[in-house]
Amino acid sequence: MTARVFIDGAAGTTGLEIVERLAPRAEFELLILDEPQRKSAQARRDAFHAADFAVLCLPDDAAIEAVALAGGSKVRIVDASTAHRVDPAWTYGFPEIVGREAVAAASRVSNPGCYPTGFIALVAPLVRSGLLRADWPYTCHAASGYSGGGKALIARFEADADIAYRDYGLALGHKHVPEMRTYAGLAHDPLFAPAVIAAHRGMVVEVPLHLALINRTATPDALRQCLAEFYADSPVVSVRTDCPDELLLRRSMAPSDRLELYVFGAKDGAQARLVAVLDNLGKGASGAAVQSLNLMAGLPEIAGLSL
Repeated sequence: MTARVFIDGAAGTTGLEIVERLAPRAEFELLILDEPQRKSAQARRDAFHAADFAVLCLPDDAAIEAVALAGGSKVRIVDASTAHRVDPAWTYGFPEIVGREAVAAASRVSNPGCYPTGFIALVAPLVRSGLLRADWPYTCHAASGYSGGGKALIARFEADADIAYRDYGLALGHKHVPEMRTYAGLAHDPLFAPAVIAAHRGMVVEVPLHLALINRTATPDALRQCLAEFYADSPVVSVRTDCPDELLLRRSMAPSDRLELYVFGAKDGAQARLVAVLDNLGKGASGAAVQSLNLMAGLPEIAGLSL
């Protein structure tokens, strides 16, 4: 049976990529509103009530409004905004972390943020295993392609070729921090230092560790083995065993829904760098939404993904 999917916010960066992924698939019939209808509360309400699934690609306030418009319907929602990511009434759409069964059974799924995807993927399994401490003051450094900032930031970077690097979030308190703390299982907010580079897509997320201070028995090899075992059955997340001298993000990066994790360690094992490499528009946004939608619809988890 074909499932009807309403994409609310289909004209945005994430929405366009989701449409591109779902449009060729016979399992789904897309409900997309034209420009006048997108501004009509009644048209959106009717679409929610006509759909089996909805994906919200909207700013936070608009996503909250959309959920209200969907009230009384049977539609199952994936929300790509930040609005519901730490709401206990919503299931976090990271099946490798919360469980595929939980996502498959959910009626309300919050899509993870791009930066938190890398951080949580690295830290959560290690905290759960006891190799890392939940009460440690973690730091996260990250650099993303400018497409993660939406249309305004895309336009800014593409209009000013002289911008090479943008450091931001300097006042701290970034909106991703509650999500990172909650799903990594931490006692304290991590210190989050995000940046944007002059590439359209791609992302590197890094967590530096003073292992000798955190846990003297937690060697880099032990961390890598723990992550490899945790993600052993994942077709999306892979743990690399190689330790290259450098990691590169290229402007020519093709769309990808993969998430690759690395553990780099000092020779004496006293320090380590946990690194996640992903596409901020793939596993960091639209790819994650499609993965959750597949599970909710009872379809193969990786259908329509670029792996």
